[in-house]
Amino acid sequence: MDENLLRASLPASIAARVRSLKSRDGTVTVVLDAAGMDPRERSALESEAKSALSAVEGVADVRVALMADRAPAAEPSGPVIVAVGSGKGGVGKSTLTTNLAVALARAGRRVGVVDADIYGPSQPTLLHTQGQRPKARDKQLIPLDSPYGVKVLSVGHLVDPGKAVAWRGPMAGGALVQMMEADWSGVDVLLLDLPPGTGDVQITMIQKHKPAGAVIVSTPQDLALIDARRAAELFAQAQVPVIGMVENMAGYACPHCGEISDPFGRGAVESEAEAEGLPFLGRIPLDLAIRQASDAGEPPAAGDGPQAEAFAAIATRLGAWLDSRGG
Repeated sequence: MDENLLRASLPASIAARVRSLKSRDGTVTVVLDAAGMDPRERSALESEAKSALSAVEGVADVRVALMADRAPAAEPSGPVIVAVGSGKGGVGKSTLTTNLAVALARAGRRVGVVDADIYGPSQPTLLHTQGQRPKARDKQLIPLDSPYGVKVLSVGHLVDPGKAVAWRGPMAGGALVQMMEADWSGVDVLLLDLPPGTGDVQITMIQKHKPAGAVIVSTPQDLALIDARRAAELFAQAQVPVIGMVENMAGYACPHCGEISDPFGRGAVESEAEAEGLPFLGRIPLDLAIRQASDAGEPPAAGDGPQAEAFAAIATRLGAWLDSRGG
């Protein structure tokens, strides 16, 4: 699709704010400069851009990301903690956490990841730090450096590879506290990859290290959404704001004919976010390339292409939220 035509379809006031505009297979991704705008103006800008681009023939989906100037740096007070949660396993929460971290790092932020999925740690594989062990200084763990500019700690770094983590709740909670209280100096944003559900680990985290906000990820299936609502309710009860929802595994492009199918459905998470009055941060396709790259410890967000763009668009929205609070 002609990107000049797409740009021309935007009102002049919006076109002047375009930082990048890309089109692929009917999906348009546009990044807009929202510097100096308050939340209401940013919301209006996003809606107007989406409406104008959606009206262009051949456009099936529009993804709008807003960027703003950083707020003045505050005195160091520890990183802003953002939890990434779901109510159900297998919805891609850890993959999203990894790629959000990498995309934020590529945007110039100093990012760390705590893998709080005690019984199913996957960040060592996803961030290519398998087999490494963190050192300690003055009884404080020192996070590992991944190849992608992201610091990371995981239970997978503390136990032997392949060994079952047979810990009761207090032990799991203690491991999480130890990782959260590691030496995260130099990190501005700490993403917390939570286990699914609403159990001991989540409660311990909220009690001792309350996140500034939470991102909820779900597939479009009804069962996954039911559990995602429970996760959102847990954060609401703890007065942790939900930054927004992400729809994962939405749309599969056949590698042979290019036809798009939706084996898990499409749009249900966006509808749920709208019904609950929550921001919809974007969707990630069901893509074999994402699975293969993740298994190889090569996050798609570290490269180029449509997979990287999908994660970057969500990370940009998260970045705008961080900027809005000075984080």
